[in-house]
Amino acid sequence: MRRRLAWLGAEAMAFLAALWAAPRAGSLWGWLFPEVSRPAYTQDSWFALLASHLALSVGAAGIAVLIGLPAGLAATRPGGRRLMPVVDAAFSLAQAVPPVAAIALSLPLLGFGAAPTLLALVLYAVLPVLRATVAGLESVPGDALDAARGLGLSPWQRLRRVELPLAWPVLLSGWRVALTVSVATTAVGAVAGARCLGTPIIIGLSNANPAYVLQGALFTAWLALLLDRGMGLLSRPER
Repeated sequence: MRRRLAWLGAEAMAFLAALWAAPRAGSLWGWLFPEVSRPAYTQDSWFALLASHLALSVGAAGIAVLIGLPAGLAATRPGGRRLMPVVDAAFSLAQAVPPVAAIALSLPLLGFGAAPTLLALVLYAVLPVLRATVAGLESVPGDALDAARGLGLSPWQRLRRVELPLAWPVLLSGWRVALTVSVATTAVGAVAGARCLGTPIIIGLSNANPAYVLQGALFTAWLALLLDRGMGLLSRPER
């Protein structure tokens, strides 16, 4: 565990160092793209773009947990099982809408900026949280629930002391997927004017500058992998 944490910390430091070096590595980008006159992206601070990207993606994943977790809890209770197909279908439909389309549809109501991006990310991230919640709670052994009932625990006590702790690894796996998807998809928000690591990609596409596109895509993918590994450590702390 300590070795994996050390590797993750070293990679995070390398990521931050690469962000710092990116606008100063004009010769490297120029060597890769000799046809581009301004190959290094310097219009915005990469650290400011990173902060905005994390605020959007982590915020969207957090909202998705606040929506998907209670919905999953309700769907696994005796009185809510009939609603599970409806809830799952609704969230499946929300995820089936491409993020670009969700952003475009919400622009007239929310305007340009972070708001339509946040909405699209939440719609995209709720489904894995919901399904992980349902799968985790349904995987709790019946013997454990019978023992809890035998001890006289109330339904709320059984949920808090037995079901949620036993379902925790599965819950974390769903949150991990939601976070990774949000981080990777946030770059699309630059289409609506949201400042993020996708901003250089949109500018590069608009100005036929593949160097900007590569830089934005590289840092977006790297950040998604970093957070995915971090969540993986939380879900498997014993390894």
